[in-house]
Amino acid sequence: MIAERWRTLPPRDRRALAWLGAAIALALAWFAVWQPLGTARVRAGNQLEQATRDRDWIRERSSEIGRLRAQGALLPLARGGKSLLALADAGAREAGLGGALKRVEPVSQGRVNLWFEGVPFDALTDWLEQLEQRYGVRVDELSAERAAGLGTANARVGLVDTGATP
Repeated sequence: MIAERWRTLPPRDRRALAWLGAAIALALAWFAVWQPLGTARVRAGNQLEQATRDRDWIRERSSEIGRLRAQGALLPLARGGKSLLALADAGAREAGLGGALKRVEPVSQGRVNLWFEGVPFDALTDWLEQLEQRYGVRVDELSAERAAGLGTANARVGLVDTGATP
Protein backbone atom coordinates (compact mmCIF):
# COMPACT_ATOMS: atom_id res chain seq x y z
CA MET A 1 0.00 0.00 0.00
CA ILE A 2 2.77 2.44 0.90
CA ALA A 3 4.88 1.26 -2.02
CA GLU A 4 1.97 1.84 -4.43
CA ARG A 5 1.37 5.32 -3.04
CA TRP A 6 5.11 6.05 -3.35
CA ARG A 7 5.09 5.04 -7.04
CA THR A 8 2.09 7.24 -7.75
CA LEU A 9 3.84 10.36 -6.45
CA PRO A 10 5.50 12.66 -8.93
CA PRO A 11 9.33 12.35 -9.05
CA ARG A 12 9.75 15.82 -7.56
CA ASP A 13 7.65 14.88 -4.47
CA ARG A 14 9.55 11.58 -4.11
CA ARG A 15 12.87 13.46 -4.08
CA ALA A 16 11.54 15.99 -1.57
CA LEU A 17 10.26 13.20 0.69
CA ALA A 18 13.56 11.32 0.35
CA TRP A 19 15.52 14.45 1.35
CA LEU A 20 13.11 15.06 4.23
CA GLY A 21 13.49 11.43 5.39
CA ALA A 22 17.27 11.74 5.22
CA ALA A 23 17.19 15.00 7.20
CA ILE A 24 14.96 13.42 9.86
CA ALA A 25 17.25 10.38 10.05
CA LEU A 26 20.30 12.64 10.46
CA ALA A 27 18.54 14.70 13.14
CA LEU A 28 17.55 11.54 15.00
CA ALA A 29 21.09 10.20 14.75
CA TRP A 30 22.47 13.50 16.06
CA PHE A 31 20.05 13.96 18.97
CA ALA A 32 19.66 10.30 19.93
CA VAL A 33 23.24 9.05 19.48
CA TRP A 34 25.98 11.57 18.72
CA GLN A 35 25.08 14.35 21.15
CA PRO A 36 24.56 12.01 24.19
CA LEU A 37 27.86 10.30 23.40
CA GLY A 38 29.65 13.64 23.29
CA THR A 39 28.06 14.74 26.55
CA ALA A 40 29.01 11.45 28.21
CA ARG A 41 32.59 11.81 26.93
CA VAL A 42 32.89 15.30 28.41
CA ARG A 43 31.38 14.15 31.71
CA ALA A 44 33.77 11.17 31.85
CA GLY A 45 36.70 13.48 31.18
CA ASN A 46 35.61 15.79 34.01
CA GLN A 47 35.22 12.82 36.38
CA LEU A 48 38.69 11.59 35.43
CA GLU A 49 40.19 15.01 36.14
CA GLN A 50 38.42 15.15 39.52
CA ALA A 51 39.56 11.61 40.40
CA THR A 52 43.14 12.53 39.47
CA ARG A 53 42.99 15.64 41.68
CA ASP A 54 41.52 13.54 44.53
CA ARG A 55 44.25 10.91 44.12
CA ASP A 56 46.97 13.56 44.19
CA TRP A 57 45.44 15.17 47.29
CA ILE A 58 45.27 11.80 49.08
CA ARG A 59 48.88 11.04 48.19
CA GLU A 60 50.00 14.42 49.54
CA ARG A 61 48.07 13.92 52.77
CA SER A 62 49.25 10.34 53.25
CA SER A 63 52.90 11.35 52.92
CA GLU A 64 52.26 14.26 55.29
CA ILE A 65 50.57 11.94 57.79
CA GLY A 66 53.47 9.51 57.54
CA ARG A 67 55.93 12.33 58.20
CA LEU A 68 53.92 13.60 61.17
CA ARG A 69 53.51 10.10 62.57
CA ALA A 70 57.27 9.54 62.33
CA GLN A 71 57.84 12.80 64.21
CA GLY A 72 55.35 11.75 66.89
CA ALA A 73 53.02 14.64 66.13
CA LEU A 74 49.91 12.44 65.78
CA LEU A 75 49.25 11.42 69.34
CA PRO A 76 45.85 10.50 70.75
CA LEU A 77 43.93 13.16 72.65
CA ALA A 78 44.76 13.68 76.28
CA ARG A 79 42.87 11.37 78.62
CA GLY A 80 43.02 13.58 81.66
CA GLY A 81 45.40 11.14 83.36
CA LYS A 82 43.03 8.18 83.01
CA SER A 83 44.44 4.70 82.62
CA LEU A 84 43.08 2.44 79.91
CA LEU A 85 41.00 0.63 82.55
CA ALA A 86 39.42 3.87 83.80
CA LEU A 87 38.95 5.18 80.28
CA ALA A 88 37.18 2.01 79.16
CA ASP A 89 34.94 1.81 82.22
CA ALA A 90 33.99 5.49 82.34
CA GLY A 91 33.75 5.77 78.56
CA ALA A 92 31.33 2.85 78.29
CA ARG A 93 29.11 4.39 80.95
CA GLU A 94 29.22 7.82 79.28
CA ALA A 95 28.28 6.23 75.96
CA GLY A 96 25.16 4.73 77.57
CA LEU A 97 26.55 1.21 77.65
CA GLY A 98 26.93 1.04 81.44
CA GLY A 99 23.83 -1.10 81.97
CA ALA A 100 25.15 -3.72 79.56
CA LEU A 101 28.73 -3.63 80.89
CA LYS A 102 29.03 -6.66 83.16
CA ARG A 103 32.75 -7.02 83.72
CA VAL A 104 35.98 -5.10 83.17
CA GLU A 105 39.23 -7.02 83.52
CA PRO A 106 42.69 -5.47 83.33
CA VAL A 107 45.08 -7.85 81.59
CA SER A 108 48.13 -5.59 81.66
CA GLN A 109 48.87 -1.88 81.75
CA GLY A 110 48.06 -1.56 78.04
CA ARG A 111 45.27 -4.14 77.71
CA VAL A 112 41.72 -4.47 79.09
CA ASN A 113 38.94 -6.98 78.44
CA LEU A 114 35.27 -5.98 78.72
CA TRP A 115 32.14 -8.13 78.75
CA PHE A 116 28.75 -6.79 77.69
CA GLU A 117 25.34 -8.47 77.89
CA GLY A 118 22.40 -7.24 75.85
CA VAL A 119 24.36 -4.29 74.49
CA PRO A 120 22.99 -2.36 71.48
CA PHE A 121 25.50 -3.50 68.88
CA ASP A 122 25.48 -0.29 66.83
CA ALA A 123 26.13 1.81 69.95
CA LEU A 124 28.97 -0.54 70.92
CA THR A 125 30.69 -0.25 67.54
CA ASP A 126 30.24 3.54 67.51
CA TRP A 127 31.85 3.77 70.96
CA LEU A 128 34.74 1.52 69.92
CA GLU A 129 35.35 3.68 66.87
CA GLN A 130 35.40 6.81 69.03
CA LEU A 131 37.92 5.20 71.38
CA GLU A 132 40.26 4.58 68.48
CA GLN A 133 39.85 7.98 66.88
CA ARG A 134 40.03 10.05 70.06
CA TYR A 135 42.39 8.14 72.31
CA GLY A 136 44.38 5.73 70.16
CA VAL A 137 42.77 2.69 71.77
CA ARG A 138 42.56 -0.23 69.36
CA VAL A 139 40.16 -3.17 69.42
CA ASP A 140 42.37 -6.23 69.57
CA GLU A 141 39.63 -8.82 69.97
CA LEU A 142 35.89 -8.74 69.48
CA SER A 143 33.52 -11.64 69.79
CA ALA A 144 29.78 -11.13 69.74
CA GLU A 145 26.70 -13.27 69.60
CA ARG A 146 23.11 -12.27 69.08
CA ALA A 147 21.19 -11.53 72.28
CA ALA A 148 17.45 -11.67 72.88
CA GLY A 149 16.59 -8.09 71.88
CA LEU A 150 16.53 -6.66 68.40
CA GLY A 151 19.97 -5.30 67.50
CA THR A 152 21.51 -6.41 70.77
CA ALA A 153 24.44 -8.70 71.41
CA ASN A 154 26.49 -10.31 74.12
CA ALA A 155 30.05 -9.25 73.41
CA ARG A 156 33.58 -9.63 74.68
CA VAL A 157 35.96 -6.85 73.69
CA GLY A 158 39.73 -6.72 74.10
CA LEU A 159 41.14 -3.20 74.02
CA VAL A 160 44.81 -2.33 73.54
CA ASP A 161 46.38 1.04 74.23
CA THR A 162 48.48 1.77 71.14
CA GLY A 163 50.45 4.37 73.05
CA ALA A 164 51.35 2.00 75.92
CA THR A 165 54.56 0.06 75.97
CA PRO A 166 54.11 -3.71 75.98
